[in-house]
Parts: sequence; structure tokens; C-alpha cells
Amino acid sequence: MNPIRFPSQLEGESLQIAVVTARFNSEITEVLESACLAELSRLGVDDSRVVVLSVPGALEIPVALSRLADSGRFDALIALGAVIRGETYHFELVANESGAGVSRVSHEAQIPIANGILTTENDAQAEVRAAEKGADCARAAVEMANLLLALDDEFAQDEDDDA
Repeated sequence: MNPIRFPSQLEGESLQIAVVTARFNSEITEVLESACLAELSRLGVDDSRVVVLSVPGALEIPVALSRLADSGRFDALIALGAVIRGETYHFELVANESGAGVSRVSHEAQIPIANGILTTENDAQAEVRAAEKGADCARAAVEMANLLLALDDEFAQDEDDDA
């Protein structure tokens, strides 16, 4: 058996990517965003092909992602935020709804979205994870954008061959 394989591709030179960052817990989200943008640059994504939006909190991220996805301008999107457990049920609500919203936008719009909305028990956990999660989201966005573009090319070629 010799299956068709699509290798991981982390070259971002031709990609258009948008990042949506929540301002709530800004001491964490600024680290997420900085690490993400640095990694996008390292992967070859030109600064002029990156759009960064700021929204109040994690619950506002999905609507911004949806509008960006609807524009058709982007190969991938990145969601960055920090939801840190407090003493009320609000943590569960924000964590669950923001995550579900990100997934829903990705599935409905058929665009890869790297979900970098941290959900942690305390500030210390968020601080430890922020830089690596931001960079990881950049890698995931570039890899998935390239994968979907390769799939589009492969299927378009197959359709052309069938005609």
C-alpha cells in the first residue's frame, strides 16, 4: 500500500493570517500575542499579511473570528485569550462558550482556527503556559492553512482530471 501523504508544512510565506486577542487578563494575553507574532515571523509570514484585532474578552473572540472568516481574506485565524478560574461559575461559562464558539466558526466557515484561549486554575499556570501556547498557535495555524491549501490543490487536480 502506498497512500498519498500530506507532510507537515510550516512555511508561512504566502499566507494571510489574522489574530484575535482578548484584552481581559492582558498581562497574559500580551505574552500570548507577542509569542504568536514572533513565531509567525519566524515561519516566514510577512507582517503585512497579518491582521491583529483586540476584543474585550474571550466571549467576544468568536464574533470577531466569524467576521474575519466571512471576509474570505485569510488562510487561517488565531484566537488568543486567558480565562482564569475565580470563585464563581463565570469561569465555566466563559471557558465553555468561548471554546465552543471558536470551534463553531471553524467548522461553519471551513477555516482553520488555532485556539489559544488558555483556561487555567490560577495566574501562575497561565504565566507558565502563555509564551509556548502563543508560539504553538502560530505553528498550528500555518500547518493547517498549508494542509487545507494542499487538499484544495489535490482535489481540484482530481476534478480537472475527471473532466
